[in-house]
Amino acid sequence: MAKFINQSDVQSYREDGVVILRGVFTEWVDILGHGAEFHLKNPSKQSLVHHGEHLQGYFLEDFCNWRRIPEYTDFIFNSSLASIASDLMESNSVQFFHDHFFYKEAKSGVPTPWHQDIPYYCVSGHQTVSFWLPLESRQKNVSLKVLAGSHMLNKEVRPTSWSNNESFYEDNEAFMDMPDSDQYEIKEWETEPGDVIVFNFKTIHGANANTVDKVSRTLSFRLMGDDVVFRERPGRTSPNFPGINQKTGERMREDWFPTLWSG
Repeated sequence: MAKFINQSDVQSYREDGVVILRGVFTEWVDILGHGAEFHLKNPSKQSLVHHGEHLQGYFLEDFCNWRRIPEYTDFIFNSSLASIASDLMESNSVQFFHDHFFYKEAKSGVPTPWHQDIPYYCVSGHQTVSFWLPLESRQKNVSLKVLAGSHMLNKEVRPTSWSNNESFYEDNEAFMDMPDSDQYEIKEWETEPGDVIVFNFKTIHGANANTVDKVSRTLSFRLMGDDVVFRERPGRTSPNFPGINQKTGERMREDWFPTLWSG
């Protein structure tokens, strides 16, 4: 088992679909911070910018930049990311899926609504893991919030576009409405650089708007386990992988999604 986790962490992840790990990536914070600063000055063509009403600050998000930002590549291949993922997913193999960068300016006022990640993705499977890694100290009220146990729903939650709340795909019947958050225990934590909140792709989560007078930078790294396969969706996924040339049920191609761990 990876150095920084124990069997209790694995059980919490299995039952709640989320766990917080304290100080596991402290030695990587400066390295990832350098990568994030380059990223902020050089966003990709996939980047999205959200603005809060009547506020000047903005919220930027960007996907799939690990190949062009050396600090991200270093972290993915040389940190304990994959071994921790293997233990939490209880999976013999670990494939990298994608990275996701979030930058919220001071008092940007743009919340991240409750959602599941997996309906936006071109994958299906339960052995999944997302590492949410803030690069600054984060108060609880501007940290990630998660509905514990929501990863056990037997149907995916309808994905929507955050800009206008319209359905992401035309096929609404394949999805369920967002359940009432009052049905679940909401887990949220204050975090320090080096801490990471880890959750399943199926776990419902969100974040409040940045209302404090400082910027926030967060990196997420998404990984896949033994049972994850390609799934064709009824429209463009987010992130999108044009030209992937795969069929539903196939293992994700390793030239695009490298295997990081094979037990």
